[in-house]
Amino acid sequence: MQIEEFAPGESFIHRMDPRVKITATVVFSIVVALHSSVNGELAALALALVLVLAARIGFGSVLRRLAVVNVFTVFLWFLLPFTARGEAIGTVGPLAVYGEGVDQALQITLKSNAIVLTVIALLGTSRIFVLVHALSHMGVPDKLVHLLFFCYRYLHVIHEEYGKLVKAMKVRGFIPRTDLHTYRSYAYLVGMLLVRSFDRSKRIVAAMKCRGFKDRFYILHHYDMRRSDYVLAACSFVAAAGLLVVR
Repeated sequence: MQIEEFAPGESFIHRMDPRVKITATVVFSIVVALHSSVNGELAALALALVLVLAARIGFGSVLRRLAVVNVFTVFLWFLLPFTARGEAIGTVGPLAVYGEGVDQALQITLKSNAIVLTVIALLGTSRIFVLVHALSHMGVPDKLVHLLFFCYRYLHVIHEEYGKLVKAMKVRGFIPRTDLHTYRSYAYLVGMLLVRSFDRSKRIVAAMKCRGFKDRFYILHHYDMRRSDYVLAACSFVAAAGLLVVR
């Protein structure tokens, strides 16, 4: 599992204060999600591409991640143009194609790609521990910070447990098919994974309490905003404001 594939790097985006990255990502995502103009969404997508290029990360890996997102948008292109009511702009066989549905599918595609590219360029270029640390500095509740930290910390552990269970099923001759036995086997797999995860969580809590954990992580290193961070933060807010006026 390569969660931090883009974190290593020497670009100026990698060196940005993580608090600026988180704030800029949230602001940009909200502005793009609420935008209702195709021109504005194209501008947002172009800005996101500029951030990816500035971060100097592998574009092939970025495209693979975008492919996962666009699998869902493809289904929208098969549904919205034929189901949204409005003025028909053409036909595909016996089905009418509505312009409003095409516009909605296009906007969703542009918005989702712009937001994902921005998240990759800004948040993907920082390590998870750094982002969690920054969230704690920004006043996010400790319980939420702990939840995010442990989700990342033990995600690969759950993945390993899943791999062991799948390997055990294959050793016993399991071959997935489209039948009730396969569905039942996968249900048992999910159930056993939940049971093992719950058992592992109890052992982790007990180990932490033995080491004196008292419901909080103490922060020893504190971030310092540099002049470049203030400049980049101002540029991000100006860019977001500029998207609001694009029609």
